[in-house]
Amino acid sequence: MSNSSSISHFLLLPLADMRQLQLLHFCLFLAISLAALLANGLIISAIACSHHLHTPMFFFLLNLVLSDLDSICTTVPKAMYNSLWDISNTSYAGCATQMFIFFIGAEFSLLTIMCCDRYMSIRKPLHYGTLLGSRACAHMAAAAWASAFLSALLHTANTFSLFLCHGNTLLQFFCEIPQILKLSCSLSYLREVSLIMITICLVFGCFVLLVFSYVQICRAVLRIPSEQGCHKAFSTCLPHLAVLSLFISTGTFAYLKPSSISFPSLDLALSVLYSVVPPALNPLIYSLRNQELKDGLSKMIMNAFQKQ
Repeated sequence: MSNSSSISHFLLLPLADMRQLQLLHFCLFLAISLAALLANGLIISAIACSHHLHTPMFFFLLNLVLSDLDSICTTVPKAMYNSLWDISNTSYAGCATQMFIFFIGAEFSLLTIMCCDRYMSIRKPLHYGTLLGSRACAHMAAAAWASAFLSALLHTANTFSLFLCHGNTLLQFFCEIPQILKLSCSLSYLREVSLIMITICLVFGCFVLLVFSYVQICRAVLRIPSEQGCHKAFSTCLPHLAVLSLFISTGTFAYLKPSSISFPSLDLALSVLYSVVPPALNPLIYSLRNQELKDGLSKMIMNAFQKQ
């Protein structure tokens, strides 16, 4: 029997067995990473440089972009390195570090806050500036990041204190808590299960808040007499709703699907959908439906060309 202290490295699930497919996956991940870095970098620059984008909605979008960059920069580089050099191992410390800095909880918290922001702007537009001032926005964003940091710290510390006796092979292309729990051989893993259940309850509470907020938003939008005003209100909510639906559907199914339908290829596909695809797709969703953001990007690009 071996415990976690005797394991020096973990074996990650290769993206493909054939060398040609490994190189193909490397090129695909490289293209997605570059697209995500470019698109999210443009959004960060546009929000920073455009004064008219200094609003609560775009402040929270900026934090969401940073969360997306954290997600793709945490999971993709190691997978690309392994595919390029045809290896599958990662160090024990590297695995713990990757699990710790993968702040997936921050994204859900920020999406919940953004939903509340849309609720306040549509339901109480006259008090919007007072209720969501710069200090309140900073406190809400700080709370989202602090909760994600604390959650990551607790889960990582607890997971890597477990006794592991089922080898060191993880059926995932990056280090993830459910895969490490499968290697545990003692009842001590129940501590981590308890933490996960607490996290699920908090996520469910956020989900209830999201549903309630959108029900109220829809009721308020349908009362708007002007068709143009109704369209504008929906246009600010649809990108957030699309990103939220993609994140919840893939993430929830990945973590809560029955074990009877769990197999490596499905787990791999789901993990790519909730950890790799959203950072590249989210900027496209937000920029296509948000005229203010498109204007800010256009003005920034035009100014850059004029300076040259």
